[in-house]
Amino acid sequence: MPILPRSAPRRGLSPFPLPFVCQSCRRSQRQFSVTSRRASATATAPPPPPSSGYALLTSRRLISLAGPDAPKFLQGLITQPVIDEPTIGAVRHRLHASSTASRTSLAAGAPGFYSAFLNATGRVLHDVFVYRDTLGISAGAGAADGGNAFVVEVDAGQVDTLAHHIKRYKLRSKLEFRVLDEGEVAAWQVWDGSSSSPSLPEQSPLSRLKDSIVLPDTRAPGMGYRVLRRGGGGADDGLDLDLARSDDDAYRVRRYLLGVPEGQAEIPREHALPLESNMDLMGGIDFRKGCYVGQELTIRTRHRGVIRKRILPCLLYPASGPGSSSNPEKLEYAPYIAAGEEGEGQGEGENEKKQQQHLSAADVPSNLSIGRERVKGRSAGTWLRGVGNVGLALCRLQIMTDVELPGETAARAPYDPARDEFVVKWGEDEEGNGGQAVKLTAFVPDWMRERLPMW
Repeated sequence: MPILPRSAPRRGLSPFPLPFVCQSCRRSQRQFSVTSRRASATATAPPPPPSSGYALLTSRRLISLAGPDAPKFLQGLITQPVIDEPTIGAVRHRLHASSTASRTSLAAGAPGFYSAFLNATGRVLHDVFVYRDTLGISAGAGAADGGNAFVVEVDAGQVDTLAHHIKRYKLRSKLEFRVLDEGEVAAWQVWDGSSSSPSLPEQSPLSRLKDSIVLPDTRAPGMGYRVLRRGGGGADDGLDLDLARSDDDAYRVRRYLLGVPEGQAEIPREHALPLESNMDLMGGIDFRKGCYVGQELTIRTRHRGVIRKRILPCLLYPASGPGSSSNPEKLEYAPYIAAGEEGEGQGEGENEKKQQQHLSAADVPSNLSIGRERVKGRSAGTWLRGVGNVGLALCRLQIMTDVELPGETAARAPYDPARDEFVVKWGEDEEGNGGQAVKLTAFVPDWMRERLPMW
């Protein structure tokens, strides 16, 4: 068999290594490619989201699951209870038998809840919403069985992976499942900036939607409502609501401003811990629930450990130039990181300043380590994902915020916004030349401070 070269040579040239390119030329080539990516990101940067509106969630897909064993099957896989179960311990059972049903969302008649699938080591596989199938979407094996049919909403890029996970644990369980077509049922998000109540008022237009499942999104105040509705949600489709229709990008901006992660890009599969991803604060874990996959580490972390890192909303600002002198005091969205007037650049410094005016959080690569400005030491966190000038990062609370952890002794002076600055860098060569950098400030939302455990 003939031996082929690693890459086919260009016509008229011999298959030898390319000529030497000096560092200056390499930096010029790198700046050109980065500028091209920035221009494309700026062109698609979404405007600020409306205070009230609704959006089709193209980033989410649905799986129907039905059958006599469907409730018991889900009960053993997710972090929230699906069926009513007796409280552990005979005494506790007698004392709290009357209140047991109230803590089981679906058993109490709720349309659904926020939850997660974990692996055996307690890492997050999928963050999901689970709905009681009141629309008859599922297969006939469970739809006519009353209470044994569900719809699971998951990240669109992970729908086939979750279907494979369900198949792996199904074994001989009497249930059927399938991935719903995109044109069959659509997931929507509805929000109204004038109200943060998790309950659905009877006079609300949402209560009159036909062929729909309406679920209050209680992950954070102001998130609004989740709606499953028959139909594909195309350009001509929509919800019969007197609200402005937005898109998935506007929904993302709202989530980032509230500090709510969602999907694999923000809750890395098989790496993220549910408590570090704020699932305990967002109501995604019932710590009184019986056995499920990944429960042991989750319970142990809750009762014996201290959560030193959590996902927080962050605001990005320039590492140099105007607006880089101090930490921002307020989390406000802008379509790009550095604002300023454009002009004809003169020299390399002016060109760099002009490029920074169009730098977006979408240009910052994911999973970058966050370091302290002008200070060497351990990483302060990990940048996850963003849009415009806002995004989410996994932050060490004692380093990047003023949150005091119970029972923990700080190894350094408390966080001081006037002194402590944090930066992410990328694109440097082996000698540390070139590359880009932006600073960021983490914010702890009020709802998160109220829900943080204080023991």
